[in-house]
Amino acid sequence: MASKLLRAVVLGPPGSGKGTVCQRIAESFGLQHLSSGHFLRENIRAKSEVGVLAKQYLERGLLVPDHVITSVMMMELEKKQSQHWLLDGFPRTLVQAEALDRLCELDLVINLNIPFETLKDRLSARWIHPASGRVYNMEFNPPHVHGIDDITGEPLIQREDDKPDAVAARLRKYKDAAKPVIELYK
Repeated sequence: MASKLLRAVVLGPPGSGKGTVCQRIAESFGLQHLSSGHFLRENIRAKSEVGVLAKQYLERGLLVPDHVITSVMMMELEKKQSQHWLLDGFPRTLVQAEALDRLCELDLVINLNIPFETLKDRLSARWIHPASGRVYNMEFNPPHVHGIDDITGEPLIQREDDKPDAVAARLRKYKDAAKPVIELYK
């Protein structure tokens, strides 16, 4: 008898630690950690059609539209049909969740519920290595050398939407978009 493949999702606002939680769960249970951000960066680097389109939105500080991220994720999930996986950063909207539900049945959804003030503090102290997506927090996970990626020695950046003025608006947008997704999966 064939064993059932595990399909799981970790939901949570920006700065909630989805990537860290997913990485730890994936390593502990032998799952593929599938990050929407990672797949977007790969497509941007490869200059694929969706990568070029996504880059245009990201360069303007806008969210990548549902149809673009959904297209990227559906292509990746089609390739992983015979593997156990854990999704990080997808779905974020009801449209994305409905597309995912048409592709497969989820076994588990984990929603990270983090206080607003904690998220604000985390995001404001977050710096990233743009090429890899590696994340540093200047308070509890700083790089060895301030402003420099530990692995490549390249400079780190703070995303525009992680700067203190943009964080509150970003978290409100997430809450509005995520509420129907959370309700769907309750």
